[in-house]
Amino acid sequence: MRIAIFGVGGVGGYFGWRLAQAGEDVVFLARGENLKALKTNGLKVDTPDGNSAVLSVKAEEDPAQVGEVDAVILGVKAWQVAEAAQAIRPMIGPDTFVLPLQNGVDAASDVAEILGPEHVFGGLCYIVALKIAPGHIRHAGMEPQIIFGELDNSMTGRAERLRTAFSNAGVKAKIPPDIRVAMWQKFLFIATLSGVAAVTRAPAGIVRSVPETRRMLEGVAKEVAAVAKGLSVNLNPDAVALTMTLIDRLPADGTASMQRDIMEGRPSELASQSDAVARLGMETGVPTPLNTFIYSALRPLEMRARGEIEF
Repeated sequence: MRIAIFGVGGVGGYFGWRLAQAGEDVVFLARGENLKALKTNGLKVDTPDGNSAVLSVKAEEDPAQVGEVDAVILGVKAWQVAEAAQAIRPMIGPDTFVLPLQNGVDAASDVAEILGPEHVFGGLCYIVALKIAPGHIRHAGMEPQIIFGELDNSMTGRAERLRTAFSNAGVKAKIPPDIRVAMWQKFLFIATLSGVAAVTRAPAGIVRSVPETRRMLEGVAKEVAAVAKGLSVNLNPDAVALTMTLIDRLPADGTASMQRDIMEGRPSELASQSDAVARLGMETGVPTPLNTFIYSALRPLEMRARGEIEF
């Protein structure tokens, strides 16, 4: 397959690296120092066992120079999705599909509004990965897994081709019976961890072991599950317990990307996570006091990161 990676951060960089390593025709879209590093030195990935590998890759800045591709994996932050969807238009052919891998549940619909639903998959992934320098990704933990599918849950050849490409690259890939349910199960996990970890500034090992913050994790998760039910998303009855199991399996020093962005003063995905839970809760009449508190507590830091206020 001819695959473009738009957004070469931890997620896009890692999965693109695996696909390119397996022989797929992959081109990375980047700019600035990241683009320079990719062109000059290739893409370096550190693995949890302490090993590193560098791969020579194709990298471009302008999507128009790439032309039509079979698939675009969208690895930008959730708040950059609409801009990215406009930027990738030159790579979209009649059967091209975009696979958004953002944290949250809005990215697929955001892309569909711009490019049309026929060009969009629902998607999510499980991995702890981050960009530690231009052209340098660290896979910090969690077995990489990617889940995707057509928005109408139909089984298509293009979805199966991508699943095969990931499988050939040694990545656990799955097309679920209901992609919306799968996206909400991931949202339940990431919104819970990100919110509590960001407001406490503590890693996974701490927030899950301190009794007060563990209760907070469970409470946030229950609110997300209740909102999903209010939206007629048929989550597994054990969804909250499954989420806590995932959090318990994370590396003790593991952190969420939203947490890292907030702690380091960068714009974050707060609006797509804690605020999204609160917003959807209001729309469905489901109380979300913990998620609302987390959003409210972090909002001044988000505003400062975006240059809206100073302190």
